[in-house]
Amino acid sequence: QVQLVESGGGLVQPGGSLRLSCAASRVIFSDNVMGWYRQAPGKKRELVAVITPGGTTNYADSVKGRFTVSRDNAKNTVYLQMNSLKPDDTAVYYCNARPVLGGVNSWGEGTLVTVSS
Repeated sequence: QVQLVESGGGLVQPGGSLRLSCAASRVIFSDNVMGWYRQAPGKKRELVAVITPGGTTNYADSVKGRFTVSRDNAKNTVYLQMNSLKPDDTAVYYCNARPVLGGVNSWGEGTLVTVSS
């Protein structure tokens, strides 16, 4: 069973930065599209960013130019660098692994990001 463990969340002031990490185990990391999703209180879970095994990325319009997703296939880890954070970015951020050839998606338990002064 795939295991995804997120870290790096916390409280940050508006305009600040955070870097989230997601360590994957029990998975062939390079066979998976890795993604970050978030869910704010009272809202549906939404896509933030994804990155393919080859490094192609895609972002939600709301985070373009502020967030950067990257992956280290040797370390089985995906990152989300978040800059110029806004209160609207407050949410639980979840890591996702989706097999390129299809199959079951896997999710981490999430890490809370709170943007507040």
